[in-house]
Amino acid sequence: MSAENNDVLTVDVTDGIALVTVNRPEVRNAINATVLRAITETLAELAENDDVQVLVFTGAGDKAFVAGADINELAVRTPKDGLKATMQGVYEKVEQFPKPTIAAVNGYAFGGGHELALACDIRVASTNAQFALPETGLGIMPAAGGTQRLAKLVGLGRATEIVLTGRRVKADEALDMGLVTQVVEPGELLATAREAAQAIMAKGPLAIQLAKTVIRHGFDVDHQTGILLERLAQSVLYSSAEKAEGTTAFLEKRTPDFHSAAQKDAPQNAQKDVSK
Repeated sequence: MSAENNDVLTVDVTDGIALVTVNRPEVRNAINATVLRAITETLAELAENDDVQVLVFTGAGDKAFVAGADINELAVRTPKDGLKATMQGVYEKVEQFPKPTIAAVNGYAFGGGHELALACDIRVASTNAQFALPETGLGIMPAAGGTQRLAKLVGLGRATEIVLTGRRVKADEALDMGLVTQVVEPGELLATAREAAQAIMAKGPLAIQLAKTVIRHGFDVDHQTGILLERLAQSVLYSSAEKAEGTTAFLEKRTPDFHSAAQKDAPQNAQKDVSK
């Protein structure tokens, strides 16, 4: 177990799961430039940490996951800031993170908080969760991936209505429309997220990584290109020690040891010292 803490973000790594908590409960965990920098740095560190297999995002306290962007910063942004799109770029890093990501949504997920959840692979919510993209009420629009990712998850019509009206979507409706996959009592939220992470970690890590990649990249292309990506990824897995271990374990009626198989599949980084 390891933990890292700073003023705006805490990171706890336990049993392969990195719990990343936005830690600004006094402002309902609103995202500001400092939080975005901390998320970027944390993603880079966790991507290289072999002890981390799944990343879980949540917010400090029980009132808010992330209640949007810091309005004080938003009020002074310029067209140049819009083109720079810092939050959008950070959430692209979340979506492209090589390991599975889960959003454990506790309370308000508004604006940039909703968009952070959308950038994750899986979303679970507490019964008190609420989702909204209220930006049009501020004379702007969702621009950290919200207009694109929400439509892909819940359909164009629903996404358009949610964006244009800015209305709040409660947890039960979010479940019905496919925005989240589970709704549980607040006290069960992190345990539920960890259960999902553990279920993922029980599978082949290379298979998980390639499946995530094919799903993400195949969704935006034509059918034949998506099928090709699927076929190529499967051919890679067919040649892996992970596939050999998984099939052998099934036939031998035992639990597969994917950790050992992953070590066999990993590239050999050690270089011989030719001077000796």
